[in-house]
Amino acid sequence: MKSALIVYFSSTGNTQKVAYAIKEGLENGGLQVDLKKPQEAEEIDFYIYDLVCMGSPSIEWQPAKPVADLLKAKLNLYRSQGKILPCAPKVAGKNALIFCTYSGPHTGIDEATPAGKTMRQYFEHFGFKIVGEWYVVGEFHGRMDNSTLGKLGDIRGKPTLDELAKIKKDAQQIAKSL
Repeated sequence: MKSALIVYFSSTGNTQKVAYAIKEGLENGGLQVDLKKPQEAEEIDFYIYDLVCMGSPSIEWQPAKPVADLLKAKLNLYRSQGKILPCAPKVAGKNALIFCTYSGPHTGIDEATPAGKTMRQYFEHFGFKIVGEWYVVGEFHGRMDNSTLGKLGDIRGKPTLDELAKIKKDAQQIAKSL
């Protein structure tokens, strides 16, 4: 049976909702799924999985510190093991899905794409094929004006049940494609 690892950090619950939706979709697609927070994934070898899903909110245009620290540590480890090669050749059967939640009260998705691209680059260096790079709007917790008056309009309650259902469906399709 093919397997997947989902590693995510969530400070307000938005990224966690997405992680659990992805988990359900991947399981419905026939994968064995492990779900971990960054500190629980420090000793896990990403290369034992067919798919690694990495999720983080965008915090000041970057992945959350626990995710960034984990990815830096993995890069250093895999480099020391000789797994990071010039030109980043793809490793057969190794895939990654990047997901990033954001509220974007100031500039919208432009606040999230640097975080997603940063996470993606680590997996590109690991030799993983990127099967998705998802950006999901989530309610801004802590300041109502950033959830109602920002560039994205009223984002209270996001991600919605309908949006999470689509994420499940899309994750199921990815699982079936592996």
